[in-house]
Amino acid sequence: MSTNTTPSLTNAALGQAVRTYLCQCGGPIFFRNSTCLACCTPLGYHPEKARLLPLKPVEKSDTWTLWDDDGPTYRRCANLHTPAACNWLVPSSLEPKHQGLCRACRLNRTIPDLADPKHLDNGELWGRVELAKRRLISALLVMGLPVASRETEDTKRGVMFDFLRSESKGPHVMTGHNDGLITLNIAEADHAHREAARQAMNEPYRTLVGHFRHEIGHYYWDRLVWDTPWLEKFRALFGDENQDYAASLKESYENGPRPDWPQHFVSAYASIHPWEDWAECWAHYMHMVDTVDSAQSFGLTIDSSLIEFTPFTADWLYQCEHPDSERFLAFLNRWTLLTMMLNGMSRAMGQHDFYPFALPHEAVTKLHFIHLLVLASREPADSDPDGGPAPIEAATPDFSPIASQSQTQSSISATTPHKN
Repeated sequence: MSTNTTPSLTNAALGQAVRTYLCQCGGPIFFRNSTCLACCTPLGYHPEKARLLPLKPVEKSDTWTLWDDDGPTYRRCANLHTPAACNWLVPSSLEPKHQGLCRACRLNRTIPDLADPKHLDNGELWGRVELAKRRLISALLVMGLPVASRETEDTKRGVMFDFLRSESKGPHVMTGHNDGLITLNIAEADHAHREAARQAMNEPYRTLVGHFRHEIGHYYWDRLVWDTPWLEKFRALFGDENQDYAASLKESYENGPRPDWPQHFVSAYASIHPWEDWAECWAHYMHMVDTVDSAQSFGLTIDSSLIEFTPFTADWLYQCEHPDSERFLAFLNRWTLLTMMLNGMSRAMGQHDFYPFALPHEAVTKLHFIHLLVLASREPADSDPDGGPAPIEAATPDFSPIASQSQTQSSISATTPHKN
């Protein structure tokens, strides 16, 4: 082991999900808030700006403008006062078209029955599911990826969600993806149920946001890889997806993952089939980007000279000659330093490791492949399904290093069953 410092890169003029926000009163506000807890100012998340913003009312009931802008007016999502507690904004001009639902909520096809007397906790579980889904959708929009309702906006290539619950006398609800439909068993929002499933399946990690990131990976494989020039590149790296999926799954469940999976895959489940390898790598890519964005937003500092660490080198990447390779490599090494620090902090609190995974050479290559695909697949400026401006003001993930001590930011604040 040797002590190394990763390359210091200046901030590129590229997009980043800002995960810390301030109210007009100067107090910190958070992604899930609909009201400032300090001054009671109403808040709304603006998906096109990727910001949680303070609001001020206009004369018309339930209509708002941004606190520092007397321009466009907005309504708050129709799900604000439901258990979903959605704090996203809808432009007033589009509110009737989408029945008052925001860009995240109108992706739903089926929600839990909130009046079911047998499941009085459906509302609580749905609220947790929706919060995780909004985290997913906000990140996808910042990444510049296509996000549209298969029900109302893009009936051929859009995405939609069914949030279901298994009944004692009915079929078991499997979390998975099939042709743009992502199904989630809302029992995954029950912490005890999810932890029991994690232990039963010998998983190091199982969360709602992890489920969403994995399943949306299957969707984007269909959308961005299948029947495109990327398909043969995918097969050369991940393997041939035409191999029998059901047989591969059966083999894994009966005999366990292949013994050498840690040397080749990001997780044991990734070793089952090329589709699952892709979805697991996609989920990890989103874990990495959103975590680094959050650390950057909080101005988290890392003095890499204090950590014993052998950095990844360019020969691990998919295309080391790509113009973006140095920036991605710096991001990857900063991510590694960050997780080493956060794992140590988790252990200090007696918790599971923050990131209980190691990245073998082949997984790093696949992550870089996904990164290049994301860059190549960014939506053009006129791609908003409502014909509006670009989804996010700057839509490419920012892979600048996490702030060093001299760079600290001032801001705060076939259906495939799931496994992640």
